[in-house]
Amino acid sequence: MKKIIILALAACFGVQMQAQTQKQKVNTSEVEAVATTKAENYAEITFDTLRHDFGKFSKDEPVVHCSFAFKNTGTAPLIIHQAFASCGCTVPTYTKEPIKPGEKGSIDVTYNGKDKFPGHFQKSITVRTNAVNEVVRLTIEGMME
Repeated sequence: MKKIIILALAACFGVQMQAQTQKQKVNTSEVEAVATTKAENYAEITFDTLRHDFGKFSKDEPVVHCSFAFKNTGTAPLIIHQAFASCGCTVPTYTKEPIKPGEKGSIDVTYNGKDKFPGHFQKSITVRTNAVNEVVRLTIEGMME
């Protein structure tokens, strides 16, 4: 009787293992299909530069501007989800519309040093997109005298 129970349990275990193996094969092929689709159709943001130095400027005219140019070097439309600065004195603006493959765009940054201490500053702007490189960090710096 014990042999029959052991054989029945072994048979059930074998059937279960075979079903799991078959399920894993299906999931693997689904993952490969999704990976192929993503590799063929993706957005990629490429900036001309990731850093801008304002140099020296007067505290009497504390507002300065710069622009970070980029290009969608991918094969799908690029969407900028968010661009935010490390502090309130720095304000980035960007286009809300998707940027088609091969097209260019820019992120414009305004630094307002009014009522801030003179001296060297360095601020970062974090850009979140749907691109392969989802997060890009831009940096501005300068010397307010």
